[in-house]
Order: sequence, then C-alpha cells, then structure tokens
Amino acid sequence: MWGHLPSWYLLLVLLVGVERLVELVIARRNTRWSLARGGVVSGRGHYPWMVALHTGLLAGCLLEVGLAGRPFVPALGWPMLGLVIIAQGLRWWCVVTLGRRWNTQVIVVPGLPPVTRGPYRLRWLRHPNYVAVAVEGMALPLVHGAWITAVTFTVLNAMLMVVRIRCEEAALASLAPVAPGRTPA
Repeated sequence: MWGHLPSWYLLLVLLVGVERLVELVIARRNTRWSLARGGVVSGRGHYPWMVALHTGLLAGCLLEVGLAGRPFVPALGWPMLGLVIIAQGLRWWCVVTLGRRWNTQVIVVPGLPPVTRGPYRLRWLRHPNYVAVAVEGMALPLVHGAWITAVTFTVLNAMLMVVRIRCEEAALASLAPVAPGRTPA
C-alpha cells in the first residue's frame, strides 16, 4: 500500500506541512498585533474551509501517491518541483513584505495605508499570495503524478478564492478614505 510512496516525496510534503505550521505561528502573532490596534476580522465563515482544503491538499498528495501508486515522471515532476519552490519564494516575499500585516485570516487595521511595495507594487498582480497558493496547490501533487489531488484542489481553491477575494476586497474598501462628494464603491 505505502510501498509506492518514496521517502523523498514524503519529506517534501512534510516540509510543506511544517511551512504551513510556521505560517500559523506567524499569523497568530500578527493577529494579536492587529487586534491590539483595532484590527477588524472578516470572513470567519470561509476560513475553516480554507484550513480543511489546505490540510486535504497535503493528505491527498500522500494518499494518492501511496495508494494509487502514482509514478514519478521526471518530465513532469522536475518542472513541478521548480514551481513549488517558486511558489514558496513568492509566498515568503508576500509574508516579509506585509510584515505584521500578513495573516491567514482577513484582518484589516483601520488607519493603515495599503501596502504598495514588494509583490504588491504590481498592479496586474493584486493578490500575489493567492497566486502562490494556486501554483503550489497544482504543482505539489503533480511532482509525483497525483493528478486527482491537483485537479480537486485547483477547482475547490478557485471556488474558495472567489469568496476570499471578495471578502478581502470588501474589507479593504471599507477602510479606504472616500474623497469629498464621492461614495465608496
């Protein structure tokens, strides 16, 4: 059953899992900082679904490779590993750029201006962290041919991101200053 799960792939998925735990520690610290400054939390209803989806991604990678015996295909696996590494780099660029304002939840602190540096300076890439999540969620399973997990995560993540991005945009818009004589969008 688990004979098809190579130790290097198990280690890769575990390392991504550890990275997610580090994110949660940072998010908890940043949540305390934000709330102490009047931060407003939005989107509590979709957050547990995000946690479940990301946990399911990691479990799905291991289960599909281990139970279905998905092979490592170098022509697919190596480029996908490269994308996983690039996605991690983009994610951590976002975390570092946002500093204490980065979080796994939607929390906005009144009075703080939007971040417009790092990956957030690119007008055409409004949500770079979500791009990193989407790329990683597709690529990590495909490193070892877990295509069912890749497709399932990608579809469910796209549906969840519609909700998440709307929530985040509304939260940010509620804090944006309104010019005299204009109403908020």
